[in-house]
Amino acid sequence: MSQIQNANILITGGASGIGKLMGASLLQKGAKTLVIWDINEGLLNEVAAEFNEKGFHVVPYVVNVMNMNDVITTAEKVKNDIGKIDILINNAGIIVGKNFVDHTHQEIENTMGINANALMHITKEFLPAMLQSNHGHIVNIASAAGLVGNPKMSVYAASKFAVVGWSESLTLEMEEAKNNIVITTVTPFYISTGMFDGVHSPIIPIVKPKKATSKIIKGIESNKRFVRMPGIVYLVPLFKGIFPTSWFNVIVGKWFGVHNSMDQFKGRK
Repeated sequence: MSQIQNANILITGGASGIGKLMGASLLQKGAKTLVIWDINEGLLNEVAAEFNEKGFHVVPYVVNVMNMNDVITTAEKVKNDIGKIDILINNAGIIVGKNFVDHTHQEIENTMGINANALMHITKEFLPAMLQSNHGHIVNIASAAGLVGNPKMSVYAASKFAVVGWSESLTLEMEEAKNNIVITTVTPFYISTGMFDGVHSPIIPIVKPKKATSKIIKGIESNKRFVRMPGIVYLVPLFKGIFPTSWFNVIVGKWFGVHNSMDQFKGRK
């Protein structure tokens, strides 16, 4: 069981959305220090001030997680300022939401850099101290799009497939070493934050931010290897394994309406 009380916790993309909600919940559960990384300096300082005014210890850092040097430099500051991070939540992410042919090269670089590469660079910085103390928890916020592709999500899905594969491999490495480092991979369906404004799902329920936060926190507390939501997402690997691709696409894509879910996508402005 990972202990939240008296833990030093770092959340990337922690100034908005479920990042902020997770931070608030973790502080209420007794976290010692909450480190927030975000690229939006104004929002970051606003959230840190809000939490600190309530008597919590929150330390904000302006970071562009797509920039490897920025990640390394800021991680060193955190180690010097705070010490060992006990729970790392790789939450920062972006989505463009268009057909692949319409993506710019920069959009591809940004999406893969923030959603996939950044998680590995950040974990690379904080994992050694966890290994040295034989204690730590890493939470990787992936997506159900890391289990199945979808129109207008090609690059986003690629980044999340990368996260799922890396998390699985990292978990196996930790298990083979027989240490106490826990990896939790989170694969939610759409969450109703500004990031996914405009998505439509007639059958599979869109996840509420507070519900997502609650499930992730419970997953941390119970050392869950996977947190998937809603429950039907747990069946995706089974469905892909037993149904021919054409059947799967009809059932999930057409009957459940997943393949048209991004048709009215707007995203965060």
